[in-house]
Amino acid sequence: MRCRSDEKAVVLRVGIVNYLNSRPLAWSFLRGNVGKGFSTTFLPPAQVADRLAAGSLDVGLIPSIEIQRIPGLAVLPGLCVAATQEVRSVLLLSRCAPGEIQRLALDENSRTSAALVRILLRERFRIEPQCLAASPDLKEMMQEADAALIIGDPALRVDRTGYRVLDLAAEWRELTDLPFVFAVWAVRAGVEMSTRLGIFSRSLRQGMREMDLLVREAARELGLDAVEVRKYLTENLSYELGAAELAGLEEFFRRAHSHGLIDSPEPLRLIEPCDDSRDSLE
Repeated sequence: MRCRSDEKAVVLRVGIVNYLNSRPLAWSFLRGNVGKGFSTTFLPPAQVADRLAAGSLDVGLIPSIEIQRIPGLAVLPGLCVAATQEVRSVLLLSRCAPGEIQRLALDENSRTSAALVRILLRERFRIEPQCLAASPDLKEMMQEADAALIIGDPALRVDRTGYRVLDLAAEWRELTDLPFVFAVWAVRAGVEMSTRLGIFSRSLRQGMREMDLLVREAARELGLDAVEVRKYLTENLSYELGAAELAGLEEFFRRAHSHGLIDSPEPLRLIEPCDDSRDSLE
């Protein structure tokens, strides 16, 4: 593919999830090292998806299920937020055994995990509880329900004492033997950016190179132990959208469709880099 010479003159509006799990992917944007061609906004994952759908963002790190709900999206190749085993930041906490849950409070910031928990409860525990959206405050959630889905930074900080806890990525692995992809970089229809794919790949590489600094800053800001932050970012999470992750996405979409959570899934459309940007992706 040839590069479009006028593409770099356009400022891309980028939506970034304001959770710890996205920091390695977004590191160059956080450090201001991406040049003048980008305007960045930091939001909860559901809001990034909504703004991308509304056209007020051009590129967004969105919940993976939204690929199938927002028409015309393309996906940046090779990058995602995924987990191959336990993720630690997508949790179902309950007062009772999972098979006895009747009312489930869902973190209002979640889209993908809200679908995933429904799939897991139906397939692994044969239940379909009443679901209600709530802010991610476990105490308040439990006043209205007997189980709660909490994601992101609140899940890392939550006090698990007295609750039964299911890690949804671990449950998915047990069910499918596949990794689970929670988020991807998506581009709305009509946005040309093949020459700028390298910026996003380099951002992750910079984040991994500067992991010591990233961990120190994140631990201080979030009030978390630095050792646990490092383990979370380097062991619990993975950021490569490879063959196994693509297979996991396809299986997730297939099951979401079978449960009526999305329409018949469309094939994933990965953006092809132009010739001039291929080296920056390697």
